[in-house]
Amino acid sequence: MKHFPIFLAVEGRPIVVSGGGEAALAKLRLLMKTEARLTVIAAEPIAEIAALAAEGKLTLIRRTQQPGDAAGAALFYAANDDPVEDGRVTALAQTDGALTNWVDNLEKSQFITPAIVDRDPVTVAIGTEGAAPVLARAIKADLEERLPASLGILARVGKAFRAAADAVPMGQRRRAFWSDYYFRAGPQTLESKGEDGLDDALGTLLAQHLGQSDQPGRVT
Repeated sequence: MKHFPIFLAVEGRPIVVSGGGEAALAKLRLLMKTEARLTVIAAEPIAEIAALAAEGKLTLIRRTQQPGDAAGAALFYAANDDPVEDGRVTALAQTDGALTNWVDNLEKSQFITPAIVDRDPVTVAIGTEGAAPVLARAIKADLEERLPASLGILARVGKAFRAAADAVPMGQRRRAFWSDYYFRAGPQTLESKGEDGLDDALGTLLAQHLGQSDQPGRVT
């Protein structure tokens, strides 16, 4: 394993993208799903990137990259579609201390971005270390079909209920509670009553599992 898979905390942290064309836009579409602060450095950005800046979704610096532009950045993407310029800006960003990705250049990248199945807050990342991108896309397509969009809703509502669920004893009983929610009560409620019914369903389920926990044992 040459690349160790991690999930990096980027909330509120700067991510810099050098480039104003389609390659940069493709990365931005993915990065905008995060809560990072995005900056694009491009002398001549395409209209779509300029529009994103106008909407306040990113900061656009209309010039070529200079020393210090990537200082403090959590991540840096070189996406100019120009090997000479991408080499230049990658060197600058590394000098600034940023972790760098040279788009479509595995050997020159300090990190790679995997194929992603997004069921926020559930995220599945798929990587082949550049050996088989077609295989990564096939696995992603298979998982996209297998994992319903509702999975994210169940996870988000469940996360908000975790403090209340701490009333269930740790270990097997608590695991049983969450399994009951994610694989039975949650999907059934979501289908019949929608997201608004999940809180009540969790409350009912919690009472049931607490009742099971409180039942006295019997000796026969």
